[in-house]
Amino acid sequence: MSFQKLDSLGRKLEALEHALSILGADEATHMAVGGGDKRAEAMANLAGMYHAQATAPEIGDWIAKAKSEDLDTDQKLAVGEFERSYINATCLPTEFVERRTAATMRSEQLWRDLRAKGDWDTFLPALEGVVALVREEAQLRADVLKLEPYDALMDQYDPGNRVTGIDPIFADLKSFLRDFVPEALAVQEERLAKRPRKALNGPYPIEKQRELGLAAMRAVGFDFTHGSLAVSHHPFCGGVPTDVRMTTRYRTDEFLSSLMGVLHETGHALYEQGLPKNWSHWPLGKARGMGMHESQSLFVEMQLSRSPEFWEYLLPLVGQHLGEDAIPGWEIADILNEVNHVERGYIRVDADEVTYPLHVILRYELEQELVAGKLEASQIPEAWDAKMTEYLGISTINDPKDGPMQDVHWPGGAFGYFPSYTLGAMIAAQQWAAMEKAVPDARAQMRQGEFGAINQWRSDNIWCQASRYSTPDLITRATGEPLNGEFFKAHLKRRYGRV
Repeated sequence: MSFQKLDSLGRKLEALEHALSILGADEATHMAVGGGDKRAEAMANLAGMYHAQATAPEIGDWIAKAKSEDLDTDQKLAVGEFERSYINATCLPTEFVERRTAATMRSEQLWRDLRAKGDWDTFLPALEGVVALVREEAQLRADVLKLEPYDALMDQYDPGNRVTGIDPIFADLKSFLRDFVPEALAVQEERLAKRPRKALNGPYPIEKQRELGLAAMRAVGFDFTHGSLAVSHHPFCGGVPTDVRMTTRYRTDEFLSSLMGVLHETGHALYEQGLPKNWSHWPLGKARGMGMHESQSLFVEMQLSRSPEFWEYLLPLVGQHLGEDAIPGWEIADILNEVNHVERGYIRVDADEVTYPLHVILRYELEQELVAGKLEASQIPEAWDAKMTEYLGISTINDPKDGPMQDVHWPGGAFGYFPSYTLGAMIAAQQWAAMEKAVPDARAQMRQGEFGAINQWRSDNIWCQASRYSTPDLITRATGEPLNGEFFKAHLKRRYGRV
């Protein structure tokens, strides 16, 4: 049967994916500096092998024949998703995939070295090479998928995302935030006048912070028999569902940024660990795009972990792991002052949930211009600064480290990914509203450190569904209606506005 041929191929491809994922995670965490060239060469060759196997001409025949076989509902869905994946894979020649993998690996390695120094000029030639490759990829994909080039890139991260659909959503959000950011800052100022922020009582040893992070991961449901936590320049969640590789980064003068980063990545990890194992070697068994993935990380980080109920459970653990004098005399309100502090800042990954969408929209707009050739890599610092000044009222013109060099995405060639972050925040807010209807005492359970019912709802409605449905259909099935930005705006108003 052709279905069985696809099943066998899927297992071979899964093995190569496994190797690439673990090598990539190791490269970012444990690899010695001198191993970079050979690691890039090894991964480029593996990526080429994967691509060659995933795009073999006979696969098209197998898919066509499998469609006429006697298949059950899941198998039919699996073949359909395999076909979508095959069409996307065959957009790119193997030679291009190898060339792109090698260039982006070396670009990332250079970025890790030069970002801390803010050395934009030395990094620029590598980024120019990546942008050229991204434009080439966008056109190759667009020609096959019959999409606009930037739409073709977004479709790799979130099937169905289109500029024509996202532009009005982001325009509405930008309009809302233009008025709401000042309101949130004013409300915060009034609150802090009554209850000023307390100073953190650092330093906080990294090993103790790590233990606190592990305790928080365990509490919200992370399975340590199928995952681990390490350190990297940029927090990420990688690896494979049976061996999830999570990372964070630490500062010794405070512990909250690392802890929140850990909780964010744990949200990603829970999704991966919750995917249906019997379909893991089929595209059907993969996560349904990065918008949905970000919704799972932001569900944990924003909806759960910045709520008062969560901190009623976690605050005692802070003293237990960091020491009783870590935050002497702090109450829930003091912690909330910190984790929900709104500030016009430079760094996206450190931004609060009110200003965060503006960081994303800035990148979304710039990378569209880069892909279209309306903006060159050499012009990024000025264009970045203009939008930062307009959206957040701060300048990065003389600070590339905290400006256009702060993210790993562009050095790694991941153009079209950024919209998923803010779409994910919107999906997370909508999922929380639906989950609370199904689990009315969810907040009370959180106070006790009980996340089983909350995770069960997410498993039933999101994780176990994997890629059975398109992102819009999955949102509708899980929450009872299509994506609605009003849930996110209502969430921000409740937490930060005048209610």
